[in-house]
Amino acid sequence: MAEPQDENVDPQLFEQLKLDRPHTARVYDYFLGGKDNFAIDRQAAEHLLQAFPGSRATAVSNRMWMHRAARYAAEQGITQFLDIGTGIPTQPNLHEVVQEITPSAHVVYADNDPIVLTHARALLTSRPEGRTAYLDADLTKPRTILESGEVNELIDFGEPVALSLVGVFHSLADDLRPYEILRQLVGPLAPGSMLIFSHATGDFAPEMWDRAVKGFKSDGGISAQVRSKEEVTRFFDGTELVEPGVVTPFRWHPDADTDRRVARGEFTDIMCSLWVGVGRKP
Repeated sequence: MAEPQDENVDPQLFEQLKLDRPHTARVYDYFLGGKDNFAIDRQAAEHLLQAFPGSRATAVSNRMWMHRAARYAAEQGITQFLDIGTGIPTQPNLHEVVQEITPSAHVVYADNDPIVLTHARALLTSRPEGRTAYLDADLTKPRTILESGEVNELIDFGEPVALSLVGVFHSLADDLRPYEILRQLVGPLAPGSMLIFSHATGDFAPEMWDRAVKGFKSDGGISAQVRSKEEVTRFFDGTELVEPGVVTPFRWHPDADTDRRVARGEFTDIMCSLWVGVGRKP
């Protein structure tokens, strides 16, 4: 086994969390300026930046968009949120965003990563009026998520739910049948529910993204599949897209901070290579 590359890392924890290889959640945490990452993750992140210089802007714009999309759903009266593929907690977390608007909101987080599990306490700091829960479950087994005790205790499927799948489906190759997985997740949701969805794309810089995906795989055996706007739009089948539809993250209901970053040239289509959108179930 490789030796820990950071000081004060317990060897048992090192082995348990597989710290001898980079991890997408920790790489994402690094791009967001977090501290829950290790040398192996920082090395992979820097390799990714060399292949695609917009990697950090993509991560930051994705997180900022998630906050706006969750806030939008709460402002439309949705009080139940199911966030799958949660990742390492980064403040403000989804429940902190929506409970600012509706303190009694219920939020269930789901991930099947031991790294995320070690940080799950940060996801359970609900306001007294609301509730949060963390579920250790696999995205590729949607029925396990929907039928779990955590979900059914906090989520009433007779009322609208906001289903958040932010930056997670590009980890699913076609052979895992991602469109079928999404249909199974959206199917039981009540009319008025919303799908909050983002996905990496190579549309704006195909050669750079090809190098980035290959590099990520060679660094740690991590698979990824970017998809075109047409392919991402298919994920919203059966929903009605909220204006402005499927767009790059900084174009979806931008706030003042987003506009400032656009004005400074930090956020461009190439630098923020994601398609995002919110769909409402009729």
